[in-house]
Amino acid sequence: MHLGLVGLGKMGGNMRSRLRDGGVTVTGYDRNPDVTDVDSLEALVAELPSPKVVWVMVPSGEITRATVEELIGLLGEGDVIVDGGNSRWTDDEKHAALAAEKGIGYVDCGVSGGVWGLENGYALMAGGDAHDIAKVQPAFDVLKPEGESGFVHAGSVGAGHFSKMVHNGIEYAMMQAYAEGFELLEKADLVENVTEVFDSWRVGTVVRSWLLDLLVKALQDDPGLSKIRGYAEDSGEGRWTVEAAIDHAVPTPTIAASLFARFVSRQDESPTMQAVAAMRQQFGGHAVQAASEAGHDPADMDARPS
Repeated sequence: MHLGLVGLGKMGGNMRSRLRDGGVTVTGYDRNPDVTDVDSLEALVAELPSPKVVWVMVPSGEITRATVEELIGLLGEGDVIVDGGNSRWTDDEKHAALAAEKGIGYVDCGVSGGVWGLENGYALMAGGDAHDIAKVQPAFDVLKPEGESGFVHAGSVGAGHFSKMVHNGIEYAMMQAYAEGFELLEKADLVENVTEVFDSWRVGTVVRSWLLDLLVKALQDDPGLSKIRGYAEDSGEGRWTVEAAIDHAVPTPTIAASLFARFVSRQDESPTMQAVAAMRQQFGGHAVQAASEAGHDPADMDARPS
């Protein structure tokens, strides 16, 4: 397979490496001249054999919309565009309709795996027509983790990103639960080895998970998490999950509460939100704010408000 890949940042760059390691020829384009293979989208499309498959890995919103619209102008009948970013599923429906006017297929793909995906593989949730999915399948097979699981054709256009959105809503809630438990253990004088307690849960318990592994790693690197501010951004997908739950009259109180907790984190320092920020950094390489950025001396963090 010969694939075009647009966007070679943290995720896209690692995906290019994994694809190439798996035998897929990749022509990548990025505005950063240090990482790009070609100097324009036109040059990328020109290098691809037909049917052409172009995978887009750029930030959701206007950048994705502009990129997809430009590709629709460059591609032709039988070609396929894959949006692998974190777009909202309603955008997929609009993009697919525009692409269909020229006979271009459209696949939306939720991608999970963060900075660890290069080594471990990426969980992939795809939406689109089965004929279009088949054209991209060799890339899916290389990107996914080893084994039977890790890839799903979730349904029609939009189903992939909708599934990834719900995945991220669940992720919010899981992280919040671990983080609240961290703060409670820290505040209780009875428990002397908080990091070791979390580490003991990683084997044999019903709460073991990769997120727990990453929290333990963060605590081992920075016991007490004194170097990280308790400030956590939200990617937008938590908000979309809650909005979808409202639209479908599905009660999601845990996911909603975890989203609102992130808003609280932008107002006060909180050990709970320090733990959430640490986990986001561990699995996705998301930026964190050092305690010193808020005028806090890490040595004085025991005096921070809770």
